[in-house]
This record gives sequence, C-alpha cells and structure tokens, in this order.
Amino acid sequence: MPSTFRISSALWDKIHHFASFPQTGVSLQQMVQFGQNPSQGTLLRASQFLLEELPVRLAHRAKELDELPHNLSNMPSIQKVKNWYAQSFEELINFPPISLQPGIRAALNQGDISLPVSTPNLSFKENAYSRSGDSNRNGTGANRGRLRIPIEKRYYARTTTTEWPPEVHDYNTRFTKTLEAIKRRHDPTVTTVAQGVLEWKQHQKAQNIGLDVQAWLDRFYMSRIGIRFLIGQHVALNTLAPHPDYVGIICTRANVHDIVHEAIENARFVCEEHYGMFKGPPVQLICPNNLHFAYVPGHLSHICFELLKNSLRAVVERYGHEKEDAIPPIKVIVVEGKEDITIKISDEGGGIARSAIPLIWKYTYTTMEGQHIDQNFQASDFNAPMAGFGYGLPLSRLYARYFGGDLRLISMDGFGTDVYIHLNRLSSSREPLP
Repeated sequence: MPSTFRISSALWDKIHHFASFPQTGVSLQQMVQFGQNPSQGTLLRASQFLLEELPVRLAHRAKELDELPHNLSNMPSIQKVKNWYAQSFEELINFPPISLQPGIRAALNQGDISLPVSTPNLSFKENAYSRSGDSNRNGTGANRGRLRIPIEKRYYARTTTTEWPPEVHDYNTRFTKTLEAIKRRHDPTVTTVAQGVLEWKQHQKAQNIGLDVQAWLDRFYMSRIGIRFLIGQHVALNTLAPHPDYVGIICTRANVHDIVHEAIENARFVCEEHYGMFKGPPVQLICPNNLHFAYVPGHLSHICFELLKNSLRAVVERYGHEKEDAIPPIKVIVVEGKEDITIKISDEGGGIARSAIPLIWKYTYTTMEGQHIDQNFQASDFNAPMAGFGYGLPLSRLYARYFGGDLRLISMDGFGTDVYIHLNRLSSSREPLP
C-alpha cells in the first residue's frame, strides 16, 4: 500500500455505515458443497457474496482499529494496518459492477439446491469474540433491525447449466485479481500488529497487555483468519485446476499422518538451523496412515508446526544442543474419536511453572530475550522464526477454534508438557470404513 494513502471523511462515513451491519458466518461444509465443480455462474454468485460480505468484515475491523483503548490506535504500526483495511474496503465497494442481460440474471437466481444450514461453533463461549453489546447474529444486539438474509438462502450450491457469456468470466477474473492483491497487502498484518503492540508497551512502559487488549487481539486475529479463508478459497476456485480431493483450499480427504509428518520435519529443520545442530531432537509419530477428514491442510500444518517448535526448543534448552543423542524423544499421538480427531504432543522439556500457565495464552508473552520485529518484515502467519514474539500459542488456538476445535495444554513442572489439539470432524457422516 502506498504510504500516502489517507482515509477521507467520506470514506470513514462509509466504513461506519458498513460496520453497522452484522457479519455472516460460513461453515466448512457449506464451502465444500458450494465449491464442487462450480460453473462461471456459480463463481459469479460467490463474487457477489464476497463483494457484500468482505466490506462488512473489513469495516468492523477498521472501525475497531480506530477506537482501541489506552492510546493503542495512535501507534504507527496500528495506523498502518488500519490504512490497509480501509484501502481494501474502498477497493471492494468501488469495484465496477457487472451488467447482465435479463435472461442471464434470471439464471443466476435459479439455483435448485440451497446450502445446508450451519450450526453454532461450540468452541466459542457466548459472545467470546464479540465486543460488549455487539453481536454478529441477524437482527440482535447492536445490529437489531439490520437484518441480512442467511447465507444458505442467498448462496447456492449450483446454478443452472446456462451458457455463461464471456463478460461473466472476465468479471470473475478481474475480481479474483483484486482479491489476490488485497491478500498480498495484508500478508504482514500479524507481525505489523505485533510491532504496534510492542510500540505501545514501550510507550506506556508496560510489562504486559491488559484483558481488553487481549480480547481485541483475539477478535482481530479470528476475523483475519476468516477473511483470509474466504479470499483464499475464492481465489483457489477461480485459479486452480480441479482435483478429486480438493475443493479450493479445502482438502476433503486430508491425510492427518502426512500433514503432521511434514510439520515435524519442518520444525526439526528450523530447530537444527537455529541451534546449529547436526541432528534435531527425535520425534515419534504414532498415527494411522489412512486417517482422513475434511480440513484446510494449511491450518493444521500451521498449528502443529508452532507447537512442535515450542517442544523442540524446550527439550534442546533443557538438555543442551551439544547432547543430541541424550535428548528424549517428543511423542506425537493421533487418535480418531466419535466427535474429534485429537493430536497430543508430549515433551520432556521441563514443563511450565503453574504460576506461568495463565500467561502462555497472552499475546507478546515469551521467554525469549530481545523482542523486536523488523519494520520491513513481510512474512505471513506461516513464516516465523523459532520463537520470540509470543504469538504462536494464542494464534494456534484461534486456528483450532475457527472450525470448531480447540487447543489445551497440561504441564508437569519439572518434567514436561502435553498439548492437545482437538479437531472437529466436520464430515461426521463419513463412513467408519476399516
């Protein structure tokens, strides 16, 4: 984004208007059913949905970035992120509309199979990620009276077999390129916000962030996961060749063993590079080779990678990087239950003191020295150093909770730590074949 971008008063009025509308949740099941063999007409409907939904989500975040407590909104890095959100919002609301013949427009509204109704995410407590007095439900809380039609009534699983004119394909292509540019703009958001919080801590001479800032970071990053999921899914549907096991970025038969094994190898490589080790600590993986379920592989890989980095660092610093053969193995056990697929990561890295357990879920809490993020650092969520920013655990828990799972930690001070990743089996009607 050009550094000269400024939010005009007219743009702020539009942001506040869109922020008064509730957001619409989407389930993985809906996205899978919608995205199977989509026609250009179906992709056009998806574009129209995102043109309505994304400005609402971006407006909520831009407005909140401007109203943060304790002078946090005035930090340079926070203002930079606010401008990114405002610019992306402006590009979407000003995206040129498509002009269609009446027959084509009628065909778009003749979808014969509506999407299944989504169910509440049981990983969230009531209003856990909403501001006090706010709600994202249709016509409740602060948004009472501003009703929006539920997604399953306005987003159809397929359209008719109409021969779609070239302008539909051209519109979908242009909109996809706009989304790709927005996604690239927001790649460094996590690290830039983290830098903004560090600027605020230094300015306030504060050791830790308060509960209100913690709650805002949870809301902000959970929203970001959702926005990037919607954009990534739409871009993939429009640009990737069809694959029997994929619907966009969703793998309908994600192989848990392969994903976890790759995360293990990546984490061990980072550990070896960081500590200058010839051979990283051993990791034992106990997981059925044929365990599959519908999930976004990138999310699961990110969660496992972050947690494995923590365990590898703990055992190396407890036993010493020069004693490679004396380090006890980290154990990763994967089990399929009736409701969840659970991954347990166990290490003997000395554990965490009971008094420190509440702190591990706080953003910016870390035992690494010298917290600093390069202002020009452009890495996204999935490119991170060994440790040091204090975002690995809380962000991993948000990724797990986004699709109805959770992340829990149990530590034995003086011995080691067990972390449990609970993944909701969203395709729960799948046959339990031997």
